[in-house]
Amino acid sequence: METEKKVKGSVAKRAKIQAVKEAAKVGPSTVYLHNAPTSPRKMRLIADLIRGERVNKALNILKYDAMHPSAKMEKLLLSAISAWEAKHTDVKLEEADLFVKEIYVGGGRILKRLRPAPQGRAHRVRKRSNHVTLVVDRMPAELAAGKKRKPVATETAK
Repeated sequence: METEKKVKGSVAKRAKIQAVKEAAKVGPSTVYLHNAPTSPRKMRLIADLIRGERVNKALNILKYDAMHPSAKMEKLLLSAISAWEAKHTDVKLEEADLFVKEIYVGGGRILKRLRPAPQGRAHRVRKRSNHVTLVVDRMPAELAAGKKRKPVATETAK
């Protein structure tokens, strides 16, 4: 009967960390934007516009949107695309069919300031910021087939 050699705890931990790092080299690309000086509510409006869209369409939406957080979101999306490209050097970007898999906005730190008010009082001004997490991945084959536009059927007048 052979005995298995017992692995030291620190060696097992190092092997586990290495396995996690290897797994992170493939799959979706995640990027973060911390402390963006915009209220989370305004940034969520932009995030809702591009959630689930292909990256080309999402970039067009962000480029021509008038709200000021869309510039920061566009830069973040470009960063996610380049991070995905760095992970997957063997796949061409044009053939990858990337889409915005996940995007969510959380509240960041709040800077509290005072503004003078009548009769010697002061009102608090809360300057909000937010954290954005954006995940970009390849479009699965079954979703890509379902996302194609179907021709709109027009009803004929009777």
